[in-house]
Amino acid sequence: MRLRSLAIELSKLDRISVPSLDLEQYQTEGELAARWLFDIRAFNDIVDGCRVVDLGSGNGILGIGAILMGAESATLVEVDDESCKVCRRNVESLGLSERVKIVNSQIGEKESDFYAADLVISNPPWGAQRAAADRPFLETILSIGTIAHIMHSAEATHIQNFFSNIGWSSEKYGECDFALPATYEHHASKRGRTRASLWRISPPRGGPFR
Repeated sequence: MRLRSLAIELSKLDRISVPSLDLEQYQTEGELAARWLFDIRAFNDIVDGCRVVDLGSGNGILGIGAILMGAESATLVEVDDESCKVCRRNVESLGLSERVKIVNSQIGEKESDFYAADLVISNPPWGAQRAAADRPFLETILSIGTIAHIMHSAEATHIQNFFSNIGWSSEKYGECDFALPATYEHHASKRGRTRASLWRISPPRGGPFR
């Protein structure tokens, strides 16, 4: 699938109508998600037949996009009940129900075996509302033990140290603008943007597709 075609398909997905401030549910736009997924494929991390886990999946845009690019299956892990319903509608609208598992669970509550995967993709909470809100996401990546790509605030300074301290590799390979629509009452403007960093995280011996 071409980049433009993927961006169009992902932009058609239902969005979360009432996002949670506490969960920092900022929607990843279709074009940004498509460009990020193409970056991930450029590392040869999305390959035909791979299994993907999307941690904090929101409306499912990243896991669904990975399948549209050739992944065999995706597990979408999301704590918010309403978001899981949106995920399910999006999956069913594309006829992907047999290839997508939706897990309504707090990140970190399931055993790592439950998330058998070749690739993890995640845009975790950045900690704007609660300090260290991303910690369960980072720890779950460690427990799964495979290649991961994460999007985080460009101002975050802890990512590299967190992983290097236990022998994992981390590479910040890009930055992008992330849209912040006036979803919540504290936003003064109708629309804003912030900078996000893209990271590739890998265990000491790499994943099964290396």
